Amino acid sequence: MGSQEAYGPVPTRLRQIALVAKDLEQAKQLLTYVVGTEVVCEDAAVSQWGLKNFLIPLGGDFIEVVSPFKANTTAGRLLEKRGDGGYMVIMQTVDAKKRREHIEARGLAKVIFEHDHGDAVCVQYHPKGVKGGVIPELDSHASGPNNPTPLNSRFSPWHACGSDYQVYYPGMYRSRHLNLQGCVLRLQPGDYGHEDAARQWEEMFGVARSRDLSAFTNARLGFVPGREGQPEGLVSISVGVNGKETLDCIHERAREAGAFQNGCIEMCGIKWVFSLTGHSELKL
Repeated sequence: MGSQEAYGPVPTRLRQIALVAKDLEQAKQLLTYVVGTEVVCEDAAVSQWGLKNFLIPLGGDFIEVVSPFKANTTAGRLLEKRGDGGYMVIMQTVDAKKRREHIEARGLAKVIFEHDHGDAVCVQYHPKGVKGGVIPELDSHASGPNNPTPLNSRFSPWHACGSDYQVYYPGMYRSRHLNLQGCVLRLQPGDYGHEDAARQWEEMFGVARSRDLSAFTNARLGFVPGREGQPEGLVSISVGVNGKETLDCIHERAREAGAFQNGCIEMCGIKWVFSLTGHSELKL
């Protein structure tokens, strides 16, 4: 299998966060209005799991929302148990197949779905035993003439949006004033080992650890201790906004939409933190 070093931390990008909502149309209207972004994809392929979905861009990264239309789906069971909230954390690595070999050889997690199509590899893992209460997915894109630096180019192609890059690229570029900064996962009740959780994600998925944070190339993933009476899972999403006027407009639209709850913005069962940031125009 090669040297152990080959399976240590590697550059990994937080490319997509998936949420589950009971009312997909309501979620779509709320998120696009408050965030000031647009739907770039509705993937018919997710119907195989009894779901409908949509994706909105935050610059080159994405928020997905899914909703079940059939009984006895994983997303449906999550809705019944927790209500609207987090569903998946989808990461982009250098070589998803190699990482899968590492994970399976050590019995770290069980693969529940794999799809290899074109230049992309998609691998989903069972959430049991993975700290944080979300379904983790680790994907990769092969480098090529049309995608020379998949991890580093901010607006690089992303398989979840479909095969035609020209269809969804304009939406990514129009939302270039936004960037996904990170998220926070709550551990299960009784688990206070937030640094252990970051260590597990480093060993399992190759996400470099910075003390108690998972350090993606573009974002940070943090963990908070479990609390009795509160389920594990996604607590918050952080979004950087370039431009004070743009940030003020997001906050104003959130107030108009009634999304300000308890002093913060809450949408789809998740706390959203929008903050002022500035970033250089990365290569397209």
